[in-house]
Amino acid sequence: MATAYGRLHKLGHAHSIEIWKQGALAGGLYGVALGRVFFAESMFSAVSDASKVALACLSGLLHRHGFGMIDCQLPSAHLSSLGCVEIPRRDFLERIARLCSASPAPIRWQRPAAPVSYVCQGSDGA
Repeated sequence: MATAYGRLHKLGHAHSIEIWKQGALAGGLYGVALGRVFFAESMFSAVSDASKVALACLSGLLHRHGFGMIDCQLPSAHLSSLGCVEIPRRDFLERIARLCSASPAPIRWQRPAAPVSYVCQGSDGA
């Protein structure tokens, strides 16, 4: 998996959203962006609610860049509490076909050169 994600990252598809607190990784999530869909793979928190902040940051960034969906894979009470909803398989497959074939969003996923002192600003300044 590490090798595959390394290759996907080099190709510009695999990304992580990281939340740092006082120089330590507090939590985040990672996944793969294809077209205008982000396929979230996993979330983690070393500090309470850090993964929630990461998902909120990701959601805002993707919304600003015209993404149509974050695929969270499996329903859970935790994700439902954050606003995630299940959709029928037919709708999911239609959205995947349409959104994955859309032109990739012009997001600069790189980490900012200097730490940001506020929450949820993408490195593109948006």
